[in-house]
Amino acid sequence: MSRARQPPLVTGISPNEGISWTKVTIRGENLGTGPTDLIGLTICGHNCLLTAEWMSASKIVCRVGQAKNDKGDIIVTTKSGGKGTSTVSFKLLKPEKIGILDQSAVWVDEMNYYDMRTDRNKGIPPLSLRPANPLGIEIDKGRFPQKDLEALFPGMSADFTSENFSAAWYLIENHSTTSFDQLKTAVVNLKKQANKKNEGSLAYVKGGLSTFFEAQDALSAIHQKLEADGTEKVEGSMTQKLENVLNRASNTADTLFQEVLGRKDKADSTRNALNVLQRFKFLFNLPLNIERNIQKGDYDVVINDYEKAKSLFGKTEVQVFKKYYAEVETRIEALRELLLDKLLETPSTLHDQKRYIRYLSDLHAPGDPAWQCIGAQHQWILQLMHNCKESYVKEQKGKDILLPMLDLDSDVRPSPIGHLSQTASLKRGSSFQSGRDDAWRYKAPQQVVFVEKLTKLVVSQLPNFWKLWVSYVNGSLFSETAEKSGQMERSKKNARQRQNDFKKMIQEVMHSLVKLIRGALLPFSLREGESRQYGGWEMKSELSGQWLTHVIQTVRLSSESLTALEIPNDMLQIIQDLILDLRVRCIIVTLQHTAEDIKRLAEKEDWVVDNEGLTSLPSQFEQCIIHSLQSLKTVLDCKPGEASVFQQQQTQEDVCQLSIGIMQVFIDCLEQLSTKPDGDIDTAHLSVDVSSPDLFGSIHEDSSLSSEQRLLIALSNCRYLERHTFLNIAEHFEKHGFQGVEKITQVSMESLKELDQRLFEMYIEFKADPIVGSLEPGIYAGYFDWKDCLVPAGVRNYLKEALVNIIAVHAEVFTISKDLVPRVMSRVVEAVSEELSRLMQCVSSFSKNGALQARLEICALRDTVAIYLTPESNSSFKQALEALPQLSSGTDKKLLEELLNKFKSSMHLQLTCFQASSSAMMKT
Repeated sequence: MSRARQPPLVTGISPNEGISWTKVTIRGENLGTGPTDLIGLTICGHNCLLTAEWMSASKIVCRVGQAKNDKGDIIVTTKSGGKGTSTVSFKLLKPEKIGILDQSAVWVDEMNYYDMRTDRNKGIPPLSLRPANPLGIEIDKGRFPQKDLEALFPGMSADFTSENFSAAWYLIENHSTTSFDQLKTAVVNLKKQANKKNEGSLAYVKGGLSTFFEAQDALSAIHQKLEADGTEKVEGSMTQKLENVLNRASNTADTLFQEVLGRKDKADSTRNALNVLQRFKFLFNLPLNIERNIQKGDYDVVINDYEKAKSLFGKTEVQVFKKYYAEVETRIEALRELLLDKLLETPSTLHDQKRYIRYLSDLHAPGDPAWQCIGAQHQWILQLMHNCKESYVKEQKGKDILLPMLDLDSDVRPSPIGHLSQTASLKRGSSFQSGRDDAWRYKAPQQVVFVEKLTKLVVSQLPNFWKLWVSYVNGSLFSETAEKSGQMERSKKNARQRQNDFKKMIQEVMHSLVKLIRGALLPFSLREGESRQYGGWEMKSELSGQWLTHVIQTVRLSSESLTALEIPNDMLQIIQDLILDLRVRCIIVTLQHTAEDIKRLAEKEDWVVDNEGLTSLPSQFEQCIIHSLQSLKTVLDCKPGEASVFQQQQTQEDVCQLSIGIMQVFIDCLEQLSTKPDGDIDTAHLSVDVSSPDLFGSIHEDSSLSSEQRLLIALSNCRYLERHTFLNIAEHFEKHGFQGVEKITQVSMESLKELDQRLFEMYIEFKADPIVGSLEPGIYAGYFDWKDCLVPAGVRNYLKEALVNIIAVHAEVFTISKDLVPRVMSRVVEAVSEELSRLMQCVSSFSKNGALQARLEICALRDTVAIYLTPESNSSFKQALEALPQLSSGTDKKLLEELLNKFKSSMHLQLTCFQASSSAMMKT
């Protein structure tokens, strides 16, 4: 953190005394870091900040105001140093004014006054100034209404320079409360002024008294001589001689004083010329002053001088004045062209644009400079946008931009892409990937960087463009001079007429912005003729959902910034349409990529079964769906002014089909895992991710698992998916506003049940067929014949082997999932009972011992698997028993019962698995 600056210190002022509006130079230390740092300047208690001109940290130039104090300090205040101190002071002198009726030893050219608005000394003709106080006493203005005085003194005036001057009116207006003694003093002052004027006139006469006396003496002598002669002849002769003498004297005087008089006339002419030059030096020096002020950039000074010259000499008939005024007009025309060039120059700040428009307005420039500036800004913004696209299209063919990126522009806000790369993984399904190294740097798609830069460009330039138009409409672009001349009203009228033209300009900028973004992200949405102008990108692969979400957020922020300018909504509707299309595309792309991620879940199945007979696959599937929907939350949420992404029927159908496709992909994944060996798993769809060194490092498949065991695990997963996972996913779909959730669930459930049934039949075929196939060979082993057999001694071995095989199936299923045991065992018992019934019905006849042996084995099997009997298996056992002859004697029945008990006792341990409580039975 930098140390605070020292407070300002004023150590000198030049000059150190003067009248009001005297230009002074202030010197000192820490007088500010720049013009904007100077926030206060007082001299003798008067605020002089308005006229202050900051030159450096040690020098400030300003003019002294009309302070109340005669002497005071110079206090400078800055933002960086605060309020300062002063070691010097300034003395304010009272100006001595010379009235138009006062005699002066010098030529009084003009009385200067100071115009605080334009910071210029302006002159006014002396005749427009009122004379000094004629009474010489303090003026005390009365409160009599002007209308009453005019009615009281009709046709009169209080101005004593007027021919209709009324002394009574003057006294009532200026000395209504003045005491009688003061009025006496005023009379004395008037007499003194009158005596001064008379004395001045006598003084001018006294200087020529000697000449008058000499002439009088000469005339008297001539008259006396004429009287002494007393004759007419003498009188005539003397008169003639006198005339001759006077003529010779006159000629001699002319000869003697001709040169002097000539020099006097020449001096008078020169003096008159100098007086004219001095009096009208403003006009004669104006062309040169205009050139100098233009070079310095003091356009305000030029305009003020031009207004003054135009008012004084605009309609003059004097040739000299017309010549110089024409030269002034030439300089002003060049200035108009210069200002117009600066106005149309880009880039330019809004402040400079307003300033140049105001200058051109004050100079009465032809046309409408403000509208020309608006048109130039419009074309410049469009050109910037297209140049931005061209530069990024060319750069796309070069090397990519690495993140985190540097700020794209020094004058705009930092890019949020770097933050995105640090907080979210760019790889699809990143929650299922191994952790990334913090030092890893991702590449930002060039289209995303382009949209970021393009929106920044529009958001930074369009506000000034819009504010320029608003200023043009309300007339704030023009100065007070334009307002007085009626130019502001004309400008407002022009603005009203050009509202449609400006609306087209804004719409053109909005259309260009939207089409450039579409060309980069949604090229298929452009027309054929627009692809060349707004497209040109190399679409190697479509952007992921994460990047599209970031782009949507960027465009949303831009839309909010433009809405804050109070631009009409109909002009911004095209941006809302773009956001809607981007949201729809983001959802579709995200669901497509989710399907690819789910397809890759087959490679992550580790076949590790938990207590419920499930692997991690259903949980991974559900988490993948949830993660995908969560990533779409900001896209699905509607910001103010946005429509729902599901408002279009086609979007609803597309999203519904993609959701069904995701569910079907996982069902196919289950079937693929269950039916294909390890070496046959399709991995062609996988794309190598360099950011994951061990893509298959998390796959730990147990090679000792048999295909039947995998089928059982798949059946257990299917059962859990049907009862839990699919229902949970449906709830998440509804929570995020998806349409057609019932259809998605119904189709997915049907497909899952079909897969479950296929896998179940496949497993039953693997397990039941060998048991069923062993029955017939076992029955007739050793050439056994139902017609000729011994008295039964017990259950034969083939049945025991079949039970052992059934027990093995029970053990295998129970090991994977005990919930599948009833379903599998029931189907196995059905297959065995059906085969046993067929074999019994195929026997043509039984002997007594054969019938007893067959009944013993059928009853033993039926009683052993009693808890797994179904209507179908019961029917099969019944048909088998009906095919046997009935036992007629009680001895046979007793023997049958004894043999059954003996069988159950001898195989008690093996048959334990068939003795579970009936409450464990589940519906098949």
